[in-house]
Amino acid sequence: MQNYIETEAETVEEAIEIALTQLEATREQINLIIINEPTKGILSFGAKPAKIRATLKEDISTAPETVLKEMLTRIGIDGEVESNFIEGSLHLNMVSDSPALLIGKHGQTLDAIERILNCIVNKNALAKKKVFVNTEGYRERREQTLVDLAHQVAAKVKRTRQDVVLAPMSAKDRRMIHLALQSDDTVSTFSQGEGDMRRVVIARQDNY
Repeated sequence: MQNYIETEAETVEEAIEIALTQLEATREQINLIIINEPTKGILSFGAKPAKIRATLKEDISTAPETVLKEMLTRIGIDGEVESNFIEGSLHLNMVSDSPALLIGKHGQTLDAIERILNCIVNKNALAKKKVFVNTEGYRERREQTLVDLAHQVAAKVKRTRQDVVLAPMSAKDRRMIHLALQSDDTVSTFSQGEGDMRRVVIARQDNY
C-alpha cells in the first residue's frame, strides 16, 4: 500500500493544489507524477482534465525501523533493529542483550512495543500498515507452546469428558488456541470473560 492520491482538475496546477490540500502536505513533501495533461477537445467534446498522482515522501524520522530504534534507546536498551518483508508485511526483529526485558510475561511487553510502534507510524499515514515486532524468535516459540497446549488440553477433554477453562490470555494468544483446534471435530473452543480475564474454553462436542 502507498501513501498516494490521484486528483483531476482543469489544469495540472489545480490538480496539485487539490492533492496538497487532501494530503495536508507541502509541495516539498510529495513526489509528483503527471498522469494526463489536460486536453481541450473540439468544441468541448473529447476534453480531458489534468490528472496527477501525488505520493507522500517517507519521513525518515517516522520510518518504522527508526521509530523502534528510538524506542529502544528511550527505555535504555542498546540494540539493533533488523527488517524483513514477509508476504508483503514488514517484520522487525530486535537484537539486544536484554531479550527478556523486551518480551515480558507471556509477551506482554513485546505486544505493547508493537502496539505503540504501529500507533506512531500510522498516526498521519494515508494508508495504514501493520508492522510486526519480534525478538529472539519469541513469536514462533510462543505459537508452538500454545499449539502444544491446545492439543494436550483437547486430549484431556476427550479423555475425561470434562470441559477445561484455560488461564486468561491476550486476544492474540486466544486466537492461536482457536486456530490450533479448528479442524478437530471432537472439541469446540470459545472465549468467555471480560477484558484481561478473558479465557478460552475447550469443550467436548456432544456427539463425541
